[in-house]
Amino acid sequence: MALPAELFGVIGFPLAQTMSPLLHNWAFERAGLAGVYMAWQIPPEKLADFFTAVRTLPIQGGNITIPHKVAAMSLLDEVSSGAGSAGAVNVFYWEQGRLCGENTDVPGFLSPIRKRSFRSALVLGAGGASRAVLTALKEMGVPDIAVTNRTAGKADALAAEFGVHHFPWTDRAHSGADLIINSTSQGMKDKDSENSPFPKEGFKGKGLAYDIIYNPLETRFLKEARDSGWDIQDGLAMFVEQARESFRIWNKGGDLPPDAAAALVKEKLAL
Repeated sequence: MALPAELFGVIGFPLAQTMSPLLHNWAFERAGLAGVYMAWQIPPEKLADFFTAVRTLPIQGGNITIPHKVAAMSLLDEVSSGAGSAGAVNVFYWEQGRLCGENTDVPGFLSPIRKRSFRSALVLGAGGASRAVLTALKEMGVPDIAVTNRTAGKADALAAEFGVHHFPWTDRAHSGADLIINSTSQGMKDKDSENSPFPKEGFKGKGLAYDIIYNPLETRFLKEARDSGWDIQDGLAMFVEQARESFRIWNKGGDLPPDAAAALVKEKLAL
């Protein structure tokens, strides 16, 4: 007799382009685990209701994405020190009867750039993903970090919280940073995908443009950086690594092979 499936999923709004169900259902099947991973599109006003339901339904854990990474913090029983430092969670799971939260975006973001060093970094955006990026940059020891956002008040508050600079949005092309990270949703497939959050003329000298978006793999932001002679890094490595960390948490150390996982997602994106 087959074991009853354990239920997992990702919550966000919207969720049309997520590859998380594809990746995790493949990983459960590959590992011979009775897990099913779903996409739950939850608007912000229903987030508290969702976590109330989690406490009564056989949901074992899941991922949290835009725009819930900050708001979900207060709806959990406990968060890790890493998630607390970032001020955002992207994973929830049960531990000894308590609903817990973790942030695997931080190691995910660091995975493709750990061996590099930078003079300065500019983070585009001030949402939950930006918090993980700022935490990772401080862990790397980048000496000069700035955050910029269309809403100046959000960037100012985030900069003060993390002890970094607030760079004016209108001046972002003149930051002089050699690492520029897009942590906004601009450029995502079917969501303002024709535009970039950063002016092309801002890619001066040499540097790395890092987009945490993975669908599409090459956003306009990355294309314009590459055309300007910059190195580029898409969000696939971050997506796969944060998924690996999530899978380990839910399955007590179970692994999700990164190369095969990346190939699976690339194949799907190419369709």
